Amino acid sequence: MLVDEIKSRMFAAMKAKDTVEKEILRVALGEITGRGEATDDATVIVTLKKLVKSNEESLAASSDAEQRQVLQREIEILKTLLPEGMSLEQVVEALGPAHEAIRAAKADGPATGIAMKHLKTQNLAVDGKDVAAAVRQIRST
Repeated sequence: MLVDEIKSRMFAAMKAKDTVEKEILRVALGEITGRGEATDDATVIVTLKKLVKSNEESLAASSDAEQRQVLQREIEILKTLLPEGMSLEQVVEALGPAHEAIRAAKADGPATGIAMKHLKTQNLAVDGKDVAAAVRQIRST
């Protein structure tokens, strides 16, 4: 399970005296286990994505070079725990059967909704930004 991987990496970071990795993994573990909810991998992934997004927002707002460096490292660490997403080309390919419906939609918003619905029926985990880019690419051809 992903929680076990986080714990083992946190202990390894402690031994290696890697404060940044230890602390971000400790924060992640606290967020995951703090609510007392189930810690299945899907829940853990959602929590990790929220932490990445939060750090990205902090990074965009920060002007302190040292803080920016730490935030970037934390984001990299958290992303290593997340499953790899599909590339833009893979998303476009997965949307193959829905291309006509996507092109027929009145605008990009409804087209993206069609695309997301199609991808969910295939149980594919994709980033919304990638789907929006794929929709724009499909609609432009």
